[in-house]
This record gives sequence, structure tokens and C-alpha cells, in this order.
Amino acid sequence: MFSALKQPAVLRQDALASLVVFLVALPLCVGVAVASGVPAELGLITGIVGGLVVGALPGSALQVSGPAAGLTVLVFEAVREFGLGMLGAIVLATGVLQIVLGALKFGRWFRAISVSVVQGMLAGIGLVLIFGQLYTMAGVKQPRSGPDKILGIPGLAADIFSDSSALTAFAVGAGTIVVLVVWKKLPAKAQLVPAPLVAVALATAVTALGGLDVANVEVRGLADAIQPPGLNDLTTLGSVGVLGTVVAFTLIASAESLFSAAAVDRMHDGPRTHYDKELMAQGVGNTVCGVLGALPMTAVIVRSSANVQAGAKTALSRILHGVWLLLFAVLLPVAIGVIPLAALAGVLVHAGCKLVPVKDIAPLWREHRGELVILAVTAVAIVTTSMFEGVVLGILLAVVKTAWDTSKVQVEVRELTDGRTVATVTGNATFLRLPRILETLEALPKDRPVEIDLSGVRHLDHACRTAMESWAARHNDAGTEPVRMRHPEPAPEPEPEPVKAAV
Repeated sequence: MFSALKQPAVLRQDALASLVVFLVALPLCVGVAVASGVPAELGLITGIVGGLVVGALPGSALQVSGPAAGLTVLVFEAVREFGLGMLGAIVLATGVLQIVLGALKFGRWFRAISVSVVQGMLAGIGLVLIFGQLYTMAGVKQPRSGPDKILGIPGLAADIFSDSSALTAFAVGAGTIVVLVVWKKLPAKAQLVPAPLVAVALATAVTALGGLDVANVEVRGLADAIQPPGLNDLTTLGSVGVLGTVVAFTLIASAESLFSAAAVDRMHDGPRTHYDKELMAQGVGNTVCGVLGALPMTAVIVRSSANVQAGAKTALSRILHGVWLLLFAVLLPVAIGVIPLAALAGVLVHAGCKLVPVKDIAPLWREHRGELVILAVTAVAIVTTSMFEGVVLGILLAVVKTAWDTSKVQVEVRELTDGRTVATVTGNATFLRLPRILETLEALPKDRPVEIDLSGVRHLDHACRTAMESWAARHNDAGTEPVRMRHPEPAPEPEPEPVKAAV
């Protein structure tokens, strides 16, 4: 990074890239904060910390951190349940836990989370974000639970068409979405200006010039928005509900950051991400955000890809983007107060749509239907219950599916000329396949000798061994020759290498 200061061409490229990232990050920082139910300045604080603090730490050179739409629903639920004062304590604990996990080399293990679970998690977040922000687009208070948000859509539609103020606000939000969609289809030169900035700026200009009566973002000032956690908040961290939220924050923020790092690494030819260091960097950033009472942060793929596509060469670009956010928040806070809430809601509805992996559904249905089931169940569970419960259910399903796929076993029955019956078991004999194994064994004739050949079994768990021995004991009681069981022969120990005398 410091070498860029000695190279004018690299310095100029990083400075230009930082401006692009700043313009992308600005509306998203404000929008994520508003959607999370916290002051808009808290989103800017997290973006500033993501640039100035995390940007200067080792890990991933080009990915950019800040408040993310993926944590919006969880933050909203946490603030609603525990209060805004507890948010800083929860984020602080999340950061400390991430630092510990990174120091213990757990960063690489977050990459082992099933892709279907992550996609289901993002899809669930996207759906809750979409249905929730539709109410904000119309200036209507959104219901608390996911199912109520979905079931309330017909009533929302009635309110929009019966109330002129709701219709006006919704039109502003819908127009913002249209700009976001159309802007991506324009020539590359036009797309040098980030679509979210253009959409929000146009919506702000239209509402101001047209004198439209729509709600705007409330501004208190950067210093007034900072709310460090108090001693009572820190002592409340020991409760079960808060600990569950901390674990959910840690799991989702870490997984999203490290998956984003893997995606960013595929976009450039520079230094690869060191996952443990990146996890610790995210932990330091969240610790600082927690002390300031701000939103949690993750590495964000939208800002990171914008950074790479803008030609960033070093970490200087992401640090400078934090500088621009800080200058804007300090020098132009009034500019935030003229942004319509409906426009920010439209930005987040568009972001929520992109979180739903629509293009992956058809390929998964053709090739990996089990993975599609995990994705769908995770998403539906998040919408109907909570983020934490949905992710845990998705992980459990992924583990069960993996165990089922790996515990393939075959049982072949042969009758020999001497009257014996041989049942040959091959594969991985686990409790998941036990019903099939027992059904085959119980169908064997009881009036002739039986031999169970287990020499082809790669793994025999305790449940299968116990059940087969019990079956053999019951079969012996029928008065026939005892069942013989041929177990796998132990692998021979390697012969010790001859010791060569030193000459």
C-alpha cells in the first residue's frame, strides 16, 4: 500500500477507484441504516470504520467493508428486541469473537459452510428485505414478522391506491428501482457513475423540484449519533437471547465476508486473501463499531467489485473511500436530510432482489435437487421464524444430507452350493442406512447357515455393529448354526525403514 505513494500512476488509479467506491457506498450506508431501524449516521460510521480501520489491516487487499444488506434483518430484529443501546454491545462482542476465531485459525473453516445454506440465507434476507421495504416505499409502518409482511401485501396495495400520499411515496421508490435497472443497460461510459447514486440523486431532485410530500431521512449529526454501550448493556451480554444474536451476527458476518473475499480473489490477479487475517480484521472493525454504537460490518461484494472494476491496485483505495465518507458526514450532513426514505427503500428492494439466486434455481433443480431443498428450507425458515433459526436449520439439513450421501451401502445376498447363505455388505454402514440393512438380514432364511461378510465395509459405526450383533444373536436362537461375521482385516503396520549409519 505504501509503495503506491511512490508511484504516481498507481496513486492516481487508487484515488479514482476510491471515489467510485465512495459514490457506491454512500447511498447504501444510509439505506442499510434506515432499513435497520437506526439513525442514518450509524451506517456512515460503519462505512468510515470499514475504510479507515479495516482498510489498513492485512487480509484482503481490495475488498471493501461496511454495513451490508445481508445483516439488515438481523439488526432490525435485535434493535426491536433489545433496544438501540444494546446494539453496540452486541457488535462489540461479535468483533471480539471474530478476533478470537481468527487467532485460532478458524477463518478457513468458514469456507466449509454449505453454499446452499449461504444462498438460502441470502435469499431469506432478500425476501424479508423486499417485503419489508415495500411498506417503507409507501410510507406505511411494516409488520413485525415475516409472514405478516407477506400476508399484508394485499392491504398495502389497497392503501397505496386509496391514499394519495402513499401512492406518491411508492411512485418515488418504484422510479428509483426503474433507474437502477435501466442504468445497467446504458453504455459503459454512463455506468462510470454508480447506479445507486444516480437513482437516489434523481429521486431527491424530483421530490424537491416537484414539492412532493414524502418523508425524508432524519439527520442528527455524526457526533450525536455515537452511542457507546454502557455497563448495563455489557452485563446483559450473558443472557441466552443476546448470546444467540451474537453468534448469529458472527456466523453471518464472517461467512459473508470470507465468501466475498473468495469472489474478489477471482476478479483480480493481485495478492490472495489470507482468511484468518481477514477474519481478524473484520473483528477489529466490528469491535470499533461496537465501541461507537454503530452497525455491524461485513465485506460487501457490491463495493468490492466496484473497487476492482475501477482499477484499484492497492488497499489505499479502500482507505481513501473511508476518508471521503468521513469528510461528507462532517462537512455535508444536511445533504443526507433531503434524501427521500422511499428512494432508499427502493435501493434496498433492488438489493434484496439481487440476493435471491433466481438464476441458480433451474441448474440446481436439474443437477442437485437436495441442495435446492436446503436453499429453499433455509430461506423459508428465515422468513417465517428468524435469521438465526433459519441458518441453524439450514446447516443441520446440510450435515444430514452430507451424512446420507456419504453413507452409501450395498447388501448382496448369495446362496452357495453347500447350503450356506452369504450376505456381503460394502460401503459405509452407518445408522442412517440401518433400516435397509436390517430389512435385508431379517429376510434371510433361518433354516440354513448364514455368513455376514463385512470385509468390504469402509466404515462401520457403533449403531450398525450393535444392531447386526443383536440380529445374529436372535437368529442363533432359531436352533441353526451360529451366524458367522467376517470383519475387515486390519491394515498391516508399515515396516520400519532401515536406519542408515552416518559415514
